[in-house]
Amino acid sequence: MKLELLSAAELGRLVNRRELSPTEAVLYFRDRIERRNPSLNAFVYTKFEDAAKEAEALERRLLSHEETGPLAGVPIALKDFLPSKKGWTNSHGGVKSLIQEDPEDSVFYTAARNAGAIALGKTNAPAFAFRGTTDNFLYGPTSTPFKPGCNSGGSSGGSAAAVADGMILIGEGSDGGGSIRIPASWCGCYGFKASVGTIPSVNRPDGWAASHPYCFNGAITKTVEDSAIMLEYMQGYDPRDPHSAYREKRRFTELMKRPIKGWRIGYTDDFGIFTVDPEVKRIVRKAAERFTEAGAFVEPVSFGFRHSQNDYAELWCRSICFDTATDMELWKDKGFDIVRDHRDELPEEFIYWNDVMLHSTILDLREINEMKTEILDVQENVFRDYDLILSPVTVCPPVKNRTDGNTKGPMELLGKPVEPLIGFCETFFENFTGNPAASIPAGLTDEGLPVGMQIIGRKFMDEDVLAASRAFEELAPWSYDIPLGRAI
Repeated sequence: MKLELLSAAELGRLVNRRELSPTEAVLYFRDRIERRNPSLNAFVYTKFEDAAKEAEALERRLLSHEETGPLAGVPIALKDFLPSKKGWTNSHGGVKSLIQEDPEDSVFYTAARNAGAIALGKTNAPAFAFRGTTDNFLYGPTSTPFKPGCNSGGSSGGSAAAVADGMILIGEGSDGGGSIRIPASWCGCYGFKASVGTIPSVNRPDGWAASHPYCFNGAITKTVEDSAIMLEYMQGYDPRDPHSAYREKRRFTELMKRPIKGWRIGYTDDFGIFTVDPEVKRIVRKAAERFTEAGAFVEPVSFGFRHSQNDYAELWCRSICFDTATDMELWKDKGFDIVRDHRDELPEEFIYWNDVMLHSTILDLREINEMKTEILDVQENVFRDYDLILSPVTVCPPVKNRTDGNTKGPMELLGKPVEPLIGFCETFFENFTGNPAASIPAGLTDEGLPVGMQIIGRKFMDEDVLAASRAFEELAPWSYDIPLGRAI
């Protein structure tokens, strides 16, 4: 049996029926990682001995007829960015001087472990997760399995590539501007970002950190069901998170089955400001039209944004660096000046934007908040009339990897300038507003590269995005024959 062809839920059912042991699953995917990872550079390190011990413990629970969860024995990967498993290490995205032991488990890992999954290692990410591609000076670039040498997208690119190639079945992602959705798009996976308040995020000493823009923990999966399972286990209320919303726990695996007949869906190529590759535009438009087969109404929708794509992309760069610049200043008080002593480990673009924020004024911060407010108001005006908004995830297919550790997106497209860190992604608005959004495979370019369609829901209506995703998954199943990938 080719286990890499299964969804996480399918493998979990095999394990729970004792038709496959957790140890067999770990050994199978260990061998696959050892064979496949060198060509993609998805994993930065593996912990197979730890995984073997967890598999043995899970087998004892199965023999005792204990409840083991729907993802029993499912191999997963964690993101090498922030702490995700106590006792393992993280590099903050390939920054050598920042390698340290994880002091705690992430929300993703806690949920996956409670569902029965087993972590096999950590996957690649860019420094500080500060771009929509995956590359860094320590580990190098990660490729999409659809075409090695082309980038996997970022910042959760290692996780997406590992899922797409069948090295694991679920990958951890974090999303502060599209870092779950972008790599899901470029690797042909499903990537779901929850609403603000659905998944708790407790930060100390600053409880409001990771909220400008909103940053989310989440999963990259092969199917909508797998993401719904993870969301069921990740959701919750925590009063220590100022954005956490108190709600009864939702059965997303049931809610995703709701029909979308009669729903009004607005489609945009570009939000009125992005320059989009014609092939990407064609593929996503055709995918959007499929929703009419489920009884929904799909029509073009206009937005009234007052600034340019580059203005908003630079807004994101400044906003993200509100936290990172603060962290680096606080590190100086402890005698650690990373820019002075380890400048060669950091991309110059990251240093530049942090310096911009360090020299910002109160009025600059006011401008940031006013632009974010504009984004919120413009989008909410559209949601008065529509249940969902559809768009491309990125304006172009995967870009080629560079050899200097600094792969970025395009600097221009169709003769127009593009901000290369995040400006090629139509995703970051939802991190300013907090709306739920997903990337779902829409099709392949003539070159065989994957293109993702973004599904955006009304705030707090995570189940709407899952229901629309499930409907599309049934209308247009994505089972690609990847030359390097999971079909081998």
